[in-house]
Formats: sequence, structure tokens, C-alpha cells
Amino acid sequence: MPRNHSARRSVLALSIVMMLSNAHAAELLDTVSVTATRSERVTKDVPEAIAVVGEERLEKAPMFNITEAINEVPGVLINSKNGGYDARLVIRGAGLKANYGIREIMVIRDGVPITDPDSFTRLDFVDTQDIQRVEVTKGPGNLYAAGSAGGAIQIISRSVFDQRGDNLKLALGTEKARNLHVRRGFDINEDQSAAFTFSHRSNDNSWRRHNKFETSQFSLKHGMFLGGDDVWETELSYTKADLQFAGDMDETDFANYLATGKQTDNNSAFDHTGRYSKIWSLNSRMELPRDGYTLKPRLYFNNYSHYHPVTGRIAVTPGSNIFGADLELLKPHSVAGKPANFTGGVTYRMDINHDDKRYTYADRIELPSGRIIATLSDRRGDLMEVKDTENRLYGFFVQESVTLSGRLTLDLGGRIDWSNIRSEKNEILLYDYASGSYQPGSGFSTLDRDFILRSAKLGLSYALTPRINTFVSLAQADQVPFANELDTNPNLNKASTRNLELGLKGRAANWRFDTSLYWMRGKDEVVQTVENFHTTFVNAGETDKKGFEFSGSVLVSRGLTVGVNYAFSDYKYDAFIERVGISTFDRSGNRLPFVPRHKYTLFADLDAGNGLSARISADSWGSYYMNNANDEKYGGYDLVTNLFVGYRKGPHRIGLNVDNLFDKRYAIEAELDAGGTRYSYVPGKPRSFLLSYRYEFGGGKTK
Repeated sequence: MPRNHSARRSVLALSIVMMLSNAHAAELLDTVSVTATRSERVTKDVPEAIAVVGEERLEKAPMFNITEAINEVPGVLINSKNGGYDARLVIRGAGLKANYGIREIMVIRDGVPITDPDSFTRLDFVDTQDIQRVEVTKGPGNLYAAGSAGGAIQIISRSVFDQRGDNLKLALGTEKARNLHVRRGFDINEDQSAAFTFSHRSNDNSWRRHNKFETSQFSLKHGMFLGGDDVWETELSYTKADLQFAGDMDETDFANYLATGKQTDNNSAFDHTGRYSKIWSLNSRMELPRDGYTLKPRLYFNNYSHYHPVTGRIAVTPGSNIFGADLELLKPHSVAGKPANFTGGVTYRMDINHDDKRYTYADRIELPSGRIIATLSDRRGDLMEVKDTENRLYGFFVQESVTLSGRLTLDLGGRIDWSNIRSEKNEILLYDYASGSYQPGSGFSTLDRDFILRSAKLGLSYALTPRINTFVSLAQADQVPFANELDTNPNLNKASTRNLELGLKGRAANWRFDTSLYWMRGKDEVVQTVENFHTTFVNAGETDKKGFEFSGSVLVSRGLTVGVNYAFSDYKYDAFIERVGISTFDRSGNRLPFVPRHKYTLFADLDAGNGLSARISADSWGSYYMNNANDEKYGGYDLVTNLFVGYRKGPHRIGLNVDNLFDKRYAIEAELDAGGTRYSYVPGKPRSFLLSYRYEFGGGKTK
């Protein structure tokens, strides 16, 4: 190893995780997390629910979408409605209001936030082929989660200093699925390394009309040891992503899908929706150990533009610029003679989106009344709206971790953030959902809202035995409203969530488990209400969420592991008055929609030791109510099964993924509007095959 590299802490942490993951065929050892506490710690000692999806698991998934990495984590509900990068993500009820994108949940990549200051996350520019592991922390109080009460997800890519993952991957599948990925790293000199990645993924998804997906991604990483123990890493990436939306189905279309396995129509007059985006991203981060402490400064910038035809309008964003900076301090010390670690820092993020425009559909068919009954293309027509938006967030965070005894560890910390959301809008025309036509808009309007967001957590972890820990956690966090939600309801308040959680974690050579029991109270939660497919947002008063989660696996013989992941969710409104048209209804006591009381996954994992590997998993999603009124339930689905079989010899690896092995037909989402008259279904993907070949370049190493 080159000189002066003794403090390459971030690289070493990744190497440790890889070695533990690779040892899985022989032992079920613990993994390291950096997301829960902003410092390396094995998950058994973290006093909260956390899941780490490692490299071995990711290599057995197609990874066209982040959904395939975390869909089995208890307490996580995630699906891809359109077969591309998009995902609807709900963690313990947080994110439920989002009808697209991810809200209320902080998403980080390599320590750098990819969530906007108002808690909206886009996944366009996440290269799913360059992921080494994914960490999921659930519930409020996470140190990373500025203005997000639902927890945090960290996507960790391969370090620029780690060349063992250099590879060329080719994959072809049904529906013209294609996947090309190449990653190549090299040493510039003794103290500098660089890595180049390129990925291209596409899928025609021809079992649904207007549902093609294609993305191309490029990144260049550079890393440098500055002398002593200082490390500096920089990454520049570009993404072009094109995604068509097939749209949801009504009852008739859904019945036709169940009979034929194909979606030939949708429940909307707008047949040419989609999102076509381009993103430049730059981040630069340092790790600067000093005598007794370590500084971690980060700077990042994203430029995002898209052409986004949706129901009633075509959104054109010429360039949204997101700037951010973080400064983090880590300092080991002692408290009353007990070893302790202090983590603290400040953060600043700014999202500037000027000259954002909305247009009518130029090519459309209308009735004499003006109601649009079909679109002929996604060509833009007349200008509907011009809008300037600026979101700023300032914050600081602190945490003290103290080892009170050989068995007891205390975590105490929190953060406070100041959020400001401003917008100026000139609405010339609007799309009126009731009449299905374009109408005169409301003219000029402004919005200027400030929010103070507080987050805190107290956690205790106690080692009952060398193999089993118990923990208790008390946490609370505030949730900032999303800017577009404030557009529909400028009087929205911030939401607050409090959580009490108890759990057990066990680790041994041939078994492991995580279990937790939690109770969350939500105040002023922002929820969506839908009538005639027009979505608005309101504060829900109070919600009560109780849940139980279990994740466990057993090494039944050398190389063969079996396990189960299970979540029980009992979520209801304690106080909620919902407005439907000009009427109001008391939904107090009703269950939250979409969230099933029972969700579980059964799996078996094989690493035979002779190059052969396999994995089979079966997902079940229980019944749930389709709207806030609890008018009707959807039955969910049972044992949708995915299979992987692979063989490795030397640097060569081939694999076959079969998703939905038994070709079941079901809905991944089922909704009923607030009036109880209009149904909406999103179909599950039919059986698909993906055959892949991967060549791993020799001579790779980690500095």
C-alpha cells in the first residue's frame, strides 16, 4: 500500500463491509452502517431500526430500479409504476402522500444529499449499476434527515480507490430490456486514483402502451491523498433519462389486463405523458483528520432540466440549480471517564428554479364544451403559467454517543433547520379537472413561507448477551411541506412525528435477526385527497401508527440461507376532516389507505462454493383500503416470486433473473377517489427474463 494512507477511513469502511458480505456463505456476520449515526458502527449496536442491503444481494438483482434493492426491507413499501427509475416509496407511512417522486424521506448518495430542500427526491441520476450497498434507517430523528420525518436512505457507490469492482456487464431480456455497464479505475500516481463509469439501460415495456424507458449515464471520479491522512474525492456525472408514462387503468381496463396480461388503455384523456430529463451533478468532499478530531467538508451542485407532460399540462423546466454545503466534525473524547464520540455540523442547501413554465397540449381532441377527450402528441401549445421558485434550508446538527458501560451505549442528538419557500407565479390558464378543459387562470400570486424544523433522538442500546442486543429509542421530527403542495394549499402547516421504539437484534455465525415494536404519533400530517383525479393536500389533524417488524435468516447448511422479512402496520387517523367538493367528512378512526396490515417476504439464498449461486424470494402484500373514506379494500397479492441463478468462473459471471416467475396478474397500486366513484389501478409487471454476462477486470485492488 502507498505511504500515508493509514487514515483512509471511508475506503477502509467500504472494504470491511465487502469482506463481511463475501463471508456470508460461511457465516452470517454483522455489517457496518454509517447512516444512522454518521459514524461507522455495526448494526447490532445501533439503537434504532436499520437495514443494510449489501453487495452480494445487489448482484443477484437486475437493478434497473432502486426498488429491486430495498423492496424486501420490513416497513418499506416501494414500487415502480412505470418500469424505469421512478419509484413510489413509503417508510412507516411517511411518503404516502406522494403521487410521484419521493417525499418525507431523505435520500443520500455517498454522504451527499440528493433530496431537494423541500424534501422532494428525484432518482433520475442514480446509477443503479454503481451501487455497493444501500442503508435504510426508519422513522424520525435521523441526523441526515433535514426537514424529513420518514427516515433516511443512503446509497453508497464504489469508492474511487477500490478497483476490485472494475467490470464490463452486458444484459438482454424480454420486452427488449438492455443493460450495458462498464466501470474502470486506475492509479494516476501513488496518491491519486480515478474511475470512469458508463451505464445504459432501456426497456420497451411493450405489454403496456406508451411505456418505454431509456437512460444513459456517465461519471468520472477522482480521489487524492493530500499528505498525512487527508483525503479528497470529487465526482462529475451526467444523465439523460427518458421515461414514458402508461397511466393508470379504470375497472374495465383492469379487468382486460387480468384476462390478457396487457394494458391497452388508461383512465385518462392524456395519452402522451412522461418525463424526459437531463442532469449534471458535481460533488466534492474531503476527510481531514487532525489531532483529536476529523473534519468532513462537502460541496455539491446539481443542474436539472426536464420536459414533463402530465395530466392537463406540459411542464418545462429549463434548469433547476441546487447548491449545497456541509461541514461535519467528528471528535472522540470522554465523558466522566467514559469513552464518547461527538458528531456535529452545519448544512446549507438552496434550490433555484426560475422560468419554470406550463403549456397546454397543442394536439388534442375536444368536445364542443371544450372537454379534452384525447391527445395526439406531447407537443406543447399555449403558455399556461410562468413560475419562479426558491427554496433555502439552513441547519445544524449535534450528537453525543457515550459508552456508559461495557454493555450500555447512549446516543443523544438532534438537529434544527430553517426552511424558506418562495415563489412568484403568473397563471394565465389552468386545467379544470371538473370540466376537463382549459379555463382562465388566477393571474399573479406569490408565496413566502418560513418553517422552523426540529428533530431529536434519544437511543439506548444494551448488550443482553454477546450475541443479542436490545434497544429503546425516543425520537421526534418536523416535516416541511413540499413546494407544489403549498401551491394547492398555501396554508399548510409543517407536520410533526413522534416515535417510541423497542427492539432486539441478534447476530451469530449461523443466524441473525432484527425485530422492533414502534408507536408513532403524527400531528398535522400532510395527506393527499383525490376527487375526479384532482389531487390536493391538507393537514390530517392526528394519526396513530403502531407496527411490528421482523427480519431474520438462518444458515441451514453450508452456503444455504433461508429467511423471512415481515411487517405488521396498524395505521389510523385519530382526527381528520376531509373535504370532498363542497362537503366535509369526518375520517377519524379510519385506516390510512394503501398501507397493508401485513406484508412479508420469504427467501432462500444459495452460494454453493463451486461458482454456483441462486436466490428465490416470494413477496406478499396484504389487503388495504383504497381511500381515506375506507369505502373499499383491494386484496393485495400473494407470493409474487423472483428467481436468480448464476455461475462464476474466474473473472467471468453469467446470471439469469426471472421476475414474477409464475406470471401472476395483480395491481401494485389500487385507489378509489374521495367521492367513491372512480377506480384507478396500476398493474404489476408480467413475467420477465434477463440474461447477463459480467467480466471482472483483473489486478484490481483497494488503496
